[in-house]
Amino acid sequence: MPTPAPPPTLTPNFNRKQLFAALRALAESSGANLHARLSDLYADNAQWRGSHPLNTANGIHEIAHTAWQPLLAAMPDLERRDDLFVGGSYEGRDYIAATGHFCGTFSADWLGIPATGRPVWLRYGEVHQIIDGQIVQSNCLWDILDLMRQAGIWPLPPSLGAEVRWPGPQTADGIVLHATDPTQSAASIAQTLAMHKTLGDYNDQNHEGRDGLLNMPQKQHWHPKMMWYGPAGIGTTRALAGFVDHHQLPFRIAFPNRKGGGQWDDVAEAKKKHSGGHYIRIGDGPFSVTGGWPSVHALHQGGGFLGTAPTGRAVTMRVMDFYAHHEGRIRENWVPLDIIDLLLQMDVDLFDRMHHYLRR
Repeated sequence: MPTPAPPPTLTPNFNRKQLFAALRALAESSGANLHARLSDLYADNAQWRGSHPLNTANGIHEIAHTAWQPLLAAMPDLERRDDLFVGGSYEGRDYIAATGHFCGTFSADWLGIPATGRPVWLRYGEVHQIIDGQIVQSNCLWDILDLMRQAGIWPLPPSLGAEVRWPGPQTADGIVLHATDPTQSAASIAQTLAMHKTLGDYNDQNHEGRDGLLNMPQKQHWHPKMMWYGPAGIGTTRALAGFVDHHQLPFRIAFPNRKGGGQWDDVAEAKKKHSGGHYIRIGDGPFSVTGGWPSVHALHQGGGFLGTAPTGRAVTMRVMDFYAHHEGRIRENWVPLDIIDLLLQMDVDLFDRMHHYLRR
């Protein structure tokens, strides 16, 4: 299969600085001005999609009620701290994409998670589609499981990776509020898609284990000092060996040959039901972003991942990938993934586990 051609890199039609400021202002809203700030930022009929149990909201009133009013009530001094803020166009759609943390004092319970009275950092990955300067669709993967962890509740076995606060890029240039070189942008997303192709071409049924993953062509694309920042439950890894040991091998044992071995036929019904695939593939200077809702369809055929036994079920995964390209390779990869939603499809309800813990 030939390497997919990179999508054309176009200059997106929006004001980055205005959107950057408006998203920060939204996070610092009060009850009195929340709807006004949402109206400044969102189209009236905008769609909001978020991590489980928030899931979906349509229109400014629902977005306020579902996402923002409860969060601001729990953390009245909330502020937004972006580590990556990039933009681009894909298939004629303009996007802003960001990772970072909401910071605030956890003063009141949120989603049943008990307040701590202490500062917390709610990790986010967000992709917003922009038309005429307003958001028409938001995709918001807020790491709710990591907030449980900060509240002293851990409903899973220990993570293989390190559970740490994600940093911004090592190059300290992740807030991109200016137009970037389109040639560099195109090269960044092309490298990401070429790396993706090596993952799709790899045959797990050859049972080459750790050595196979370390030596297959993905190694041509990762920097020797690569960092892979995974969601709570998986954690952060260092270098290719850490990535393979602490995430990739357990993941591929659980979900083998997602792009081969008949799996596409096996999950065809689920794909038809959920649609999905990448809705964003952009490069922005030395950064690139991909994501889908869902972007992954797979059969859960192997054991061990997040402490689960194989269920044989078709599952979907809400995933985003943010990449930093440095010294000719992919040096950093931030991966928001809705772990709570994924496990719920495998009959593991982390909110039930949390409530059981709290009852004790």
